[in-house]
Formats: sequence, structure tokens, C-alpha cells
Amino acid sequence: MNPPESQTTSTRRRQSEVQFELAFEQEVVLDRRRQQLLRQRTATRTQSRRTARTESHGRARFAVLAIALTLTVVVVVWVMFEALALLIGP
Repeated sequence: MNPPESQTTSTRRRQSEVQFELAFEQEVVLDRRRQQLLRQRTATRTQSRRTARTESHGRARFAVLAIALTLTVVVVVWVMFEALALLIGP
């Protein structure tokens, strides 16, 4: 015996709704995973940029320090030789 037309339609509709809800839940789960991955990538990119910037600033500071020390040595040596020349005299 075949079920009435309205029961099969109702059953199909319920199955269709259940399938739709399952698909929606799966999409929500996938969307949350994508969002989490995006957050992680953003955090990683931010950290790497911060690290690169810190290293760049460190290199610049080291260069300035090296130049300052070199100039200090040159000036001190020049002043010492001038003082020695004045002490020994002509």
C-alpha cells in the first residue's frame, strides 16, 4: 500500500529541512575554522612585522653607536697628539 501524497511530501520536506540544517551547521563550523585561521595568520604576521621592525631599529642603533665610538677614538687620539706636540714643543 502506498502512503498518501501528503505524507510523502511532508516526509520529503522534513528530510529536506534536516539536510538544510546539517549543511548550515557544517558551514558554521567551517566558517569558525576559517575565522580562527585568519586570526592566527594575522597574529603571526603582526609578530613577524614587529620582529622585523625591532631588528631594523637595532641595526640602526648599532650603526650609530659604532660611528659615535669611532669618532670619539679619532678625536681623542688627535687631541692627545696635539697635547703631546705642545708638551714636547719646538
